[in-house]
Amino acid sequence: MTAPARSESPGAANRDTRHGPLITTLFGLYARGEANWLSVASLVRLMSDLGVEAPAVRSSVSRMKRRGILDSVRQEGRAGYSLADSTLGTIAEGDVRIFERARATVEDGWILVVFSVPETERGKRHELRTCLTRLGFGNAAPGVWIAPANLATETRGTLERRGLSGYVDIFSGEHLAFGDLRTKVSAWWDLDELTTMYAGFLRRHGPLADPSSWARATPREAFRAYVPMLTEWRRLPYRDPGIPLALLPSGWNGSTAGSLFDELDDILRDRARQHALTVIHHGAE
Repeated sequence: MTAPARSESPGAANRDTRHGPLITTLFGLYARGEANWLSVASLVRLMSDLGVEAPAVRSSVSRMKRRGILDSVRQEGRAGYSLADSTLGTIAEGDVRIFERARATVEDGWILVVFSVPETERGKRHELRTCLTRLGFGNAAPGVWIAPANLATETRGTLERRGLSGYVDIFSGEHLAFGDLRTKVSAWWDLDELTTMYAGFLRRHGPLADPSSWARATPREAFRAYVPMLTEWRRLPYRDPGIPLALLPSGWNGSTAGSLFDELDDILRDRARQHALTVIHHGAE
């Protein structure tokens, strides 16, 4: 019997928001190679290894289904979930941004996105702003957004996939004159916030970067370190979309954080995957 609907406390909503990115990471890492499917039992077990209890997992999954991120799918009589088609596209694009992180140069130039939305469709205006922010664009002026030119293909694909291309014009070019570009970049992007986010990543995960400390670690221990680390890292390459290093503050800690991520990815990825696949194939039947 379904319990009567009740309003959730802010704490419950915040917990679900926190667990959702972990679940997305698990599906991105491990479900796509398993016919884009994880059983409920496997998902609950893997999240338990990350310190999240089953009721919180089910609550987060329900939210993700309502938002169109996950689909309920049964296989061979077992309940499970798959990433929705639109989510698969987003994660595939994210692989390039997260693991390759192309850093633009000033000579590469810029792309500008200019949009115009009728008053009758104001919701699309908010959707466009949200989409461009998530892609890492800076706001150069009202209705004018800017990013390094190497984001052009990803931007075009994302806007088309979300049905927003009809409101947008995309231009490419270079900064020709007037004003200091370094100063402008610091106004278009919140570099202080980015610096703080990178510092937090370095502080939380820097102690893990000692290969000798993992010599006797179990795959489960690697999994417990790798998935939260990758989940935190996933959002950073979107907040910093590869702004040319010459336009960033000297000693930019984003470069140090990127090197740390690469090192931890190399140390932990394969062993973490070993644990996850053991659970998926054998540990949650």
